[in-house]
Parts: sequence; C-alpha cells; structure tokens
Amino acid sequence: MHHRRSLSTGLSNATKINQQPPRLLIVHIPLPSWADICSNLCEALQNFFSLACSLMGPNRMSLFSLYMVQNQHECILPFVQVKGNFVRLQACISELRMLQREGYFRPQSTSLKLAVEDGLQQFKQYSRHVTGATLPYTFLEITVLTSHPGKEVVKQLEEGLKDIDLGRVRRLQVVGVTKGILEQIDSESPEEAGSDENFILGTDIDLQTIDNDVVDMEIFFKAWLHNSETDQEHIHLLLPSQTFGNISRAGDNPMCLKCDLQERLLSPSLLPGTADGTLRMDDPKGEISTLHQMASQSSSSHYKLQVIKALKSSGLCESLTYGLPFILKPTSCWQLDWDELETNQQHFHALCHSLLKREWLLLAKGEPLSPGHSQRVLASTFYVIVPSCSLTLLLKAVATRELLLPNVFPLLPEAPPEDSLKIVESTLDSLELEPTYNPLHVKSHLYSYLSSTFAKPQGRLFTGWETRTPRKAGQSQTNRVRATVVPLPVTPAPCGASKIQAARKDSSETFLPSQPEEEYSSQP
Repeated sequence: MHHRRSLSTGLSNATKINQQPPRLLIVHIPLPSWADICSNLCEALQNFFSLACSLMGPNRMSLFSLYMVQNQHECILPFVQVKGNFVRLQACISELRMLQREGYFRPQSTSLKLAVEDGLQQFKQYSRHVTGATLPYTFLEITVLTSHPGKEVVKQLEEGLKDIDLGRVRRLQVVGVTKGILEQIDSESPEEAGSDENFILGTDIDLQTIDNDVVDMEIFFKAWLHNSETDQEHIHLLLPSQTFGNISRAGDNPMCLKCDLQERLLSPSLLPGTADGTLRMDDPKGEISTLHQMASQSSSSHYKLQVIKALKSSGLCESLTYGLPFILKPTSCWQLDWDELETNQQHFHALCHSLLKREWLLLAKGEPLSPGHSQRVLASTFYVIVPSCSLTLLLKAVATRELLLPNVFPLLPEAPPEDSLKIVESTLDSLELEPTYNPLHVKSHLYSYLSSTFAKPQGRLFTGWETRTPRKAGQSQTNRVRATVVPLPVTPAPCGASKIQAARKDSSETFLPSQPEEEYSSQP
C-alpha cells in the first residue's frame, strides 16, 4: 500500500512522530472460541492502554476504535483520542467482558466486510469534523483479530473489499489467534511451518499469528507504540571506505548504511510511579527528546553517525554507557528502490558478521544537525555500536571526558578470609540460577499502579457493570454508545427496530470527537 502514502510526503517528520496513524481493531472471534480468548484479550488491552494513556512526551497513538464481529458487526467504541482517555477505553474493555461467552450461532458472511466499511466510513467522517486541527488524520491502519484460519479471512476480505475504495487505508492486517504452536503448525503447510517471517497475501493484506496468551497479545499491541513511519530512513551510518575494502565503493567517499532506529524499551521517566520517574536517571539530559525523535525530525538532512574507530568487545566498561539503548536495523524506507534496499541490507549483514567474527565494537560520533545563525556550536554525542547474532545492532550512548567524574576502583585482593568466603558462597548456592534474564518473567505491578491513577468510573458511564447480565449477541446496542456515523445495514433483533431508528437520528447530528455527549449507559 506504499503508493497511497505519497500523499503525506509534504508533512514534516517532526509532526509525523507526534501523529501516529489512527487504528481500528476488529475483533472477529465467534462463539465458542470467544470464551477461551475473551479474558486474555481484555487483560492485554487493559495493560496496554494503561501504558499508552500514561506516557508523557510525543503522542504515540492518536485515535482508536473497536468493532466486534460475531453474528453481525457492531461498534463497541467509536474513534476516540487515546491519550488521557483511559476511563473511556476501560469502559470499552468492560463491554467486551460482558459479551455472551456461551452458545453457538452461524455468523453472517458479510459481517466482517461491513465492519471494515463501517469503520472506514466512521474514520472519514471523523476526519472531516476535525477542522482546525494541526494535522488531519490522513491514513488508517486496520487490524482484524480472528480465531478463524488466517488465510480464509484474507480471502474473504480480498473478495469482499475488491470494489471498496481503500485509499485511506495505510495497512490492513489479519492476526490469527492460535492456542499454541501445535495448532499453528497444523494450520500451515509444511513449507510455511518452519518460517518465522510474517507474509503478505493478495492485495497487501498482512497475515500473522499470535498465541492466545496475555503476554503475546501485549507484545503485539505494544508494537503500536513504535514509530512506524517508513517515508525515509532514520539514520545514516557512515564508515570509512578504506576500512572495509571491497565492500565499499571506490574512492574516498565513506560507505553509508541506511538504517532505521527502534526503541528497545520505554523510558521510565515518561511514566508515573516508576522509582526514577521524577529524577529522570535514565536520561542525563533531563528532557524527553531522544535520539529516536531527533533522527525522525531530521527531514532535510539525515541524522548521521560517523564511525571513528573500532574497540575490542572486552575493552568497554559498562559504567561508561548511559541513557536508553536503541536498535539499528536495515531501513525499510519505501522510497528506495529494491536494488538499493537489497544492497543496503547485504552490507548491513556483512558488517554484523564481521564485527562478531572480530569481536569488535564501533565508536561513532553523532553529527549535530546544522545549527541556525543564532545558535552556538552544539556539543557532540558519542555512541558505541554493539553487534548481535540477529540482523540488528545495539546503539548506546557513551560518556566523554566532560561527563566523567573521578572514581577510585581498588584492585580486588586475591582471596577473601576463609570464613567470609564460606558464608557468602553458601548464601549464593541457595539462589535459583537462570541461564538468561527474561524480563517477561519479572513483574513490577506497573500496570496495576497506572490503572489506579486514573479517575474512577462515575455516573451513568459505568452504572451497574458488576450486576449486569451478559449481553446476548445480536442484541441492539443503541442505548450503549452513540455512533459517529449512520451504521451500515445489519440485521437487528426485532425488538430493537425503534432503537435503531433513534440511533440513526442521533448519529446524523454534527459530531465533535471529544464532546461529552458520547457516553455509555448500562443496560438494565
């Protein structure tokens, strides 16, 4: 769908990093599968939005909408701003928990297609009403979370949407929820079972699978927090040509590897409730601006890292590195031609291989962006580049002379007293030994803390959640949420005909995205 992105090339990258694409999530999980997936999905969404709504700094996620497709499609949540809207999103998740989990029905074959059309129509209307905003919402990313075989859903969408204008859709993704590795292998051909790569079928529909597991779903949703723009590469890594001989072009021009930059983790300084949240210990500059943002904001001249020398892997003291680590990978910029992308990736691969073989690190100097006439000379930042067994490089800021404080490191005596050695060794022997550190096994209770910091549900918005009986599929929802567009035709329950007409009358009124009229009310 790259050809549709060219409309946004006139926008500055400084704006783009603050304006991530709106996202439409369509949950396409019928009974009886919903009973097995509901709890994990709701917990993963709750955890994810507690993070997304709490993050300070640039807006990593702009708009979100949720549809449910079982025997028919329905809008659980119209498009809303994510930041500062946790109470509204929590109400949406509570609504998902109340959906019927038992029974069986035959879904309508057109329900999924209608959900995509309805969500796209709602997005277009929302965009028209956001007049006066700094940036109109140009493109939409649609994710279909399904328990059906992924390829069948892709074919269904390809057939159903072939006559629909998808010019406003930047990405359409089908994510199959599996019960585990065995189910995933059974649903794939032998050639595909050994592949870890996501693949693309038909009309630019991405297809991938995730496990029916809270952690796996969390990781999938957290990918939405990355800067997903591919309009240009983020970093130019410059290597002296004579260092790499035949790999580089002839002449004195440095070899240039075009790279994308990705965050490895969220900065604790951007979240309330973390131990170093107020001190910003992970950010020595004391500001939210990071290398990632700086690289993305450099539109006219790319941010450059100039390699100045190599280091032995054993020759770097960890105490000299600071700040958040970043991941360098070969760029996936869609504006480069395929030959250049392939050559760039091959050179990047060769660099990773050579550094591992030699057991080297690289020391690189970040070239400051050209200062204006009124600015003084800017200080440079230096980085170490660390290879790994994957097609990525680790980028970490390293201290310079000006930052270094004096310390005394006395040499360790050859042997401690025998009594002390026995006591300490006995204590260490009682510890459980793990071969590696897995952060997924370590909980800080941050999700619970973040959720508790938001305002508690009050008034009509949440009245009676605990005492409500599960809602049956197909039951009219017009007393629950005010739609932002006139809904597409569905087959409502006979008793809900008058309510459907009332909802359409309401939705024909002028819609303002953040108006308090959009509200949930509990069903008696």
